[in-house]
Amino acid sequence: MTSREKPLVGASDSAEKRDEIRSVEAVVDRISYANEENGWCVIRLRGKSGEYITATGTLLGVREGDRLRLSGRWTRHPKYGEQLEVESFLEILPSTLEGIRRFLASGRIKGIGPVMAKRLIQAFGLETLDIIEYQPKRLREIQGIGAATAEKISTSWARHRGIQRIIVFLASHGVAPGIAVRLHRRYGESALSVVRENPYRLAEEVYGVGFLTADRIARKLGLPVDAPERLMAGIVHTLTLASRNGHLFLPRSRCLAEAGTLLDIGDTHSLEEALEALRRENIIVLRPSKDGETAVYKSRFDRAEARVARGISRLLDYRPDHPEVENSTEEIALFEKEQQIRLAPEQRQALRTALEAPLSIITGGPGTGKTTLIQGLVKIHSKHSRKIGLAAPTGRAAKRMEEATGQPAKTLHRLLEYNPIENSWGRNFDHPLEMDCLVVDEVSMLDIELAARLIDALPTGSQLVLVGDSDQLPSVGPGDVLAELISSGCIPVCRLKHIFRQGKGSLIAENAQRINRGLMPRYREDSGEISDFYFAVREDPAEAVETAVALVSERIPRRFGLDPIEDIQLLAPMHRGDLGVQHLNRLLQEKLAPPAAAEIRLGNRVFRCGDKIMQLRNNYELEIYNGDTGRILSVDLDEREIVAEFSGRQIIMESDDLEDLTPAYACTIHKAQGSEYPAVVVVLHAQHHIMLQRNLLYTAITRGKSLVIIVGSKRALRRAIENAEIRSRYTMLADRLKESDLKVN
Repeated sequence: MTSREKPLVGASDSAEKRDEIRSVEAVVDRISYANEENGWCVIRLRGKSGEYITATGTLLGVREGDRLRLSGRWTRHPKYGEQLEVESFLEILPSTLEGIRRFLASGRIKGIGPVMAKRLIQAFGLETLDIIEYQPKRLREIQGIGAATAEKISTSWARHRGIQRIIVFLASHGVAPGIAVRLHRRYGESALSVVRENPYRLAEEVYGVGFLTADRIARKLGLPVDAPERLMAGIVHTLTLASRNGHLFLPRSRCLAEAGTLLDIGDTHSLEEALEALRRENIIVLRPSKDGETAVYKSRFDRAEARVARGISRLLDYRPDHPEVENSTEEIALFEKEQQIRLAPEQRQALRTALEAPLSIITGGPGTGKTTLIQGLVKIHSKHSRKIGLAAPTGRAAKRMEEATGQPAKTLHRLLEYNPIENSWGRNFDHPLEMDCLVVDEVSMLDIELAARLIDALPTGSQLVLVGDSDQLPSVGPGDVLAELISSGCIPVCRLKHIFRQGKGSLIAENAQRINRGLMPRYREDSGEISDFYFAVREDPAEAVETAVALVSERIPRRFGLDPIEDIQLLAPMHRGDLGVQHLNRLLQEKLAPPAAAEIRLGNRVFRCGDKIMQLRNNYELEIYNGDTGRILSVDLDEREIVAEFSGRQIIMESDDLEDLTPAYACTIHKAQGSEYPAVVVVLHAQHHIMLQRNLLYTAITRGKSLVIIVGSKRALRRAIENAEIRSRYTMLADRLKESDLKVN
């Protein structure tokens, strides 16, 4: 402690007095640490007389310059000394001219930056904040503030005050303040009413709020531990957790057991009654499964699975008297001649099936010619003036289709005309797509609900061609659509096995096949010989981190002439730990986008101009989706917003939108699914042991087009290859299709 950092009065009281609740007022000087997941922070504050203190607790959301009233207990940390353990806090609006100026200049009130803050203070003095709240029309007296800006300021002020009220309420129930922003975004001014009336809604409807948080609020509001609504909420949340692991349902016994553990309830009878109440209210569906046990579905997933099965039956049952492409063999031969290529027998068969069957699946690994077949379908259908559409689950995959074919391609959400404001789909069973054939790529990413929307929107008589790699990881969302469609035996499946894409001596596609067969890949170690597949053996975790960061930021760009941000992606199996995505991102950001004057801090995340970023949640209004990557083009500190580019589109992202962004120099392998990069660096180590699976490794290396480098331990690589166990998902799509008695024609 320096001479100017005097301890706050009372900080050195006796141990007995330290246990008492104390209340202090101070200004946040700096935020030393902030954990975005649980809201726990360490902050330094300056008291009224200039004294400094350290405070810890759930303080996420506070900013430097905030004046706070904190309540808590004094403790002594063996290393860091006296600290205030905060139990609750309240933001106090500033009462001095300088305090008001700093508050308004912070950027938290939209429409007001440092320059406008100074003008407001000069015009209204100490009444500035009252005028913003009670007389917002007077803001138009200030030069540069018109009607639209005045409205923006008033709206932003009301939002800020609303969030503060939620923060106070949540803090009294031990909930991190950072959640208040999400609640206000979801419910607006009714947020407090929703929390008080049914806090369990938060766990189902608000991103980042778990059941335990909602349950803690409910219990503090006086709800008994065995209240029927608590038991029902626990069962629903158990099914929600299952869906996040890809399941569409849970067997009844497992559902009740896991709900009982979550709720700490051993009374099976009470849980059975809650399950029956949920069935009566049509929140869940109970359905017999093939193993004799009852399947417990959320109603929405049961409906989606049934719609997919019915829709596929409808498509397969249609047989026109005269096919549109009458001689597919001749058409394929003409395509080969025009393109000056010679298709392999398996490719010709796949293209023939796709031209003749109402529904078909083409599956194969990298380099097996899937794109060539899509090009063939476009050429042949277009020649016959048949309208063909191209789509994919993600923007990046759709862009690749467009570049490869010269034909417009859309994301499935855009194709189906999703309206985020009304939460409606413009294309559906009553208003189907107007096309003769639709080709959908990267189908392994298709979850059950999006699949249902897609099948519903296809008119009877149209053709659907599904293209994907069945060896990749299944979709992030619930269901296992591609695998279930293939295993049903009802749909013609064309498997491409021969590698065409890579040149002689290429190892990427060859190693993808070797890994699928349970064999170790062939690779170059650190040597001067040029290859497209390397393994940098680093048994020590610190050395693995150092090597991975150096490869992305320096060595690959220098040797292969690739851009470290645009062309190279670092992949890891997990988020946390020294070899996790979060730590790797921090290191790469310091290398590739060093500290700048214009940067926005949000907890532990920092956003700078030039940063590579990833969207973490579907944002239908901005048309950017979970896993989409982009670049920050500019940072506006006054408005606390950025301009970012995603797939060639420039998007203004406001401060609320930043909650759903993360640096993307490194990302998890799951998040990279559906994307393709010139080069990938894959970190694989024993620290990742719980995630090491064959299909995870396969997915990682097939993200690389021209270069793949694995960094880590041989033991981890061998473990991933040997672990071929695929975590099965509870789904009955294949069974429903088989029950339809469909036959492959």
